Amino acid sequence: MSARIYQRPKNAMQSGKALSDQWVLEFAPAEAKTPDPLMGWAGSGDTQTQVVLRFPTVHDAKAYAQRNGIEAEVHATPPRRLKIQSYADNFR
Repeated sequence: MSARIYQRPKNAMQSGKALSDQWVLEFAPAEAKTPDPLMGWAGSGDTQTQVVLRFPTVHDAKAYAQRNGIEAEVHATPPRRLKIQSYADNFR
């Protein structure tokens, strides 16, 4: 089993940063999705993709993966760039 560990991004639709400090372990899909012959929905028999584990730190996520024999790849969080701007800048 392989998985990826990443930090949740900030929701683009809201200005809040709730739950963005959590680290997530998601399993990689083991098989490709195929369309259902009756309804046409995409699906597969792989149930591991439905499992999403949340951890408070990246070290906890790595330790969990190591304890359970999961090959985990950590995706670093890109640095946050703040665009400091005042209301007066709209009129320059």
